[in-house]
Amino acid sequence: MRTARVERRTNETEITVTVDLDGTGKGSFSTGVGFFDHMLDQLSRHSLIDMSVTAKGDLHIDDHHTVEDVGIALGQAILKALGDRRGIVRYAHSYLPMDEALTRAAVDVSGRPFLVFNTTFPTPKIGTFDTELVQEFFRAFAMNAGLTLHVETLYGANSHHIAESCFKAVARALRTAVAVDPRTAGEIPSTKGRLGD
Repeated sequence: MRTARVERRTNETEITVTVDLDGTGKGSFSTGVGFFDHMLDQLSRHSLIDMSVTAKGDLHIDDHHTVEDVGIALGQAILKALGDRRGIVRYAHSYLPMDEALTRAAVDVSGRPFLVFNTTFPTPKIGTFDTELVQEFFRAFAMNAGLTLHVETLYGANSHHIAESCFKAVARALRTAVAVDPRTAGEIPSTKGRLGD
């Protein structure tokens, strides 16, 4: 079973995450940050990874710690569920249109974390949500899941659409990359014979 549960407790946040890589995209999200819950739901639904995220954070300060720490915990859960990555497709990409916005995402489930994030938002906020936190989430997520992740918005005018296209593009790329390829099931998808270094 490619499942995992991660609990993260700090002076700033209390987070519990569960994932099932072979799910159907069912999600349950309660972070106290409405727009972020909406984005996590898109990530789950379009990746077909079942996810549950509960978070209590210092929202009286701002949303930063909660969003970043959810990225850390969710990334750790994905990493744990992947195990030795035996039989996975490993590489994938997606182009995702959201009305006027178009984002592409490419992922390598390599165990060597790296983020390239080339996306500009026309507004600093989406409602009360700081748009800079989209990049913060993906950085924390990629670093802790062991993903090489490239996200680039080619164009877009609406910040909500841009953010949503980022989450959906990453989700669709993850959906393919973490899937087990029946032609190579049981093999590590690397000439090194292992992933992660």
